[in-house]
Amino acid sequence: MASDTIDIASILKSDFEKILSAWLRVQAREGIKRTDIISAEETAKQSRDLLSAIARAAEDARVDREFDFGNPAWDGVRQTLGEISKNRTERGVSPTEMAWFVSSLKQAFFTPLRELLSEEPSKLVEQITDATRVVDNFALHAFDCYVQEREAIIERQQSEMTEVSAPVVKIWDRIVTVPLLGTLDSFRAQTVMENLLQAIVEREAEVAIIDITGVSTVDTMVAQHLLKTAAAVRLMGAECVISGISPKIAQTIVHLGVELPNVVTRVDLQSGLAYAFERIGVSTRLNGL
Repeated sequence: MASDTIDIASILKSDFEKILSAWLRVQAREGIKRTDIISAEETAKQSRDLLSAIARAAEDARVDREFDFGNPAWDGVRQTLGEISKNRTERGVSPTEMAWFVSSLKQAFFTPLRELLSEEPSKLVEQITDATRVVDNFALHAFDCYVQEREAIIERQQSEMTEVSAPVVKIWDRIVTVPLLGTLDSFRAQTVMENLLQAIVEREAEVAIIDITGVSTVDTMVAQHLLKTAAAVRLMGAECVISGISPKIAQTIVHLGVELPNVVTRVDLQSGLAYAFERIGVSTRLNGL
């Protein structure tokens, strides 16, 4: 093989299995193989899939100093890297391990390059530099995919936690309640409003109770969120009751100068329920309230 035709594209074409085996050995040696969460078979398949995608792209795209990862020829490599990153992120692989998984491919390329270009040091340095540039771009893309997938997972978990932390409970015919705990931020307040309005429609509720007994603090923003929710409930044709207003929270609301016009408030959930039963015409004495 002429030295001017020796690069990672040519050695992938002539020694694919040798490169793949060397890469898997490097992963094992460097501790990149996470057999506790990804089986050896899965690692081998992911490695083969990525190397195959690289080999196909390298037939049409440059792998020298003119390398351009934005070239459409590399679309398959980007897609494969994205799929591998998604799988490994969901399994709990760390960002460092993800980056090393791809970066370790360089060592698998260096050995055959050294063997073939041992007598041409300047050519060897050039090819090692090119191989490093190419694989580093792969590793950076894999890391970006990892970050994006991780952010998506965090957002999904946050959304799921918010849904759980703001459940709408039907406690009687035409009465629903939302028991709130902890801190009420803008995102959670919006979720509370959406869930509550949807429940009013689905359950034909006439009274919606927002119980803030478990809310630790109330500031101007929280109070404004409660007012907006109460107004939205009224627009849906139902009445909003805010229960669980402790003396401390009442003093805070007054101190902040926040008014709660046209909003029914009660000191605790029991009295809020009593009002709701009265509102729909159910005897509280019959229900032991």
